[in-house]
Amino acid sequence: MLVRPAFAHHPFAMPEAGNLNALQGLISGVGHPLLGPDHLLFLLAIGFVGLNRPRQWLAPLLAAGLLGSAISLLIPLPETLSVYAEALVSLSLAVAGLVALGKASPLLLAPLISLHGYLLGGAIIGAEPTPLTAYFLGLFISQGSILLLVTTYSKRLLDSIGNGGQHIAAGIWIGIGAAFTWSLLIP
Repeated sequence: MLVRPAFAHHPFAMPEAGNLNALQGLISGVGHPLLGPDHLLFLLAIGFVGLNRPRQWLAPLLAAGLLGSAISLLIPLPETLSVYAEALVSLSLAVAGLVALGKASPLLLAPLISLHGYLLGGAIIGAEPTPLTAYFLGLFISQGSILLLVTTYSKRLLDSIGNGGQHIAAGIWIGIGAAFTWSLLIP
């Protein structure tokens, strides 16, 4: 009875999003993509999917993620659908694996990162404008840094692991995505 609930996916208790200050909003924005394993793994997966000219994907993917976050403020996710939305986010890891295997189009990455952004943005609903702006700045910094890193080193990573390594990584991502999805949908 002495154990307190853990706040997964966020460094602060987000039910009180209205009580955040600007610094907490910024830290939350930076930390949120890093604390959710499905979000972080999806961003990292972009490094091994084999994009042609990966650096050119940086701005569109970042914009799609931030657009999804902005949409969540206009059209909040009903609580009854949150488990299914998280399951779709987890399933996006499997789709990234399929893209790496050449079985799905890389163009799917933009709507998928937008879905990730939608759920990340939904975490701060109810915040005042200053922490909300700081949160989006934190998301921009965090996601932008990770995407810059993975798109910069994507070619080098693919060269070092080879075609076989890319297939193994894709299989791992498909397995992780399927496992996360299963754990959300089958209690």
